[in-house]
Amino acid sequence: MSMSDAQSKVAATRAKLESTLDSIEDKFNVPQRASELTEQVKVSFEKNPVPWIVAAAAVAVGVVGLIAWALSSDD
Repeated sequence: MSMSDAQSKVAATRAKLESTLDSIEDKFNVPQRASELTEQVKVSFEKNPVPWIVAAAAVAVGVVGLIAWALSSDD
């Protein structure tokens, strides 16, 4: 293997490692992921708000039910 071949292989390996590290960094970038999720939720809500409204109502009923259960328990 010539010096030029070795240098090319090292450069290719470094580029692959850099790409891998960039991918890992992107996956663990919590603020970026939260921003992407927020944008997806906004788009989903704008496209069809009914499931979001139904889910919010179900959560509200559940919370009220838990509060009522806690207040009425004998403990």
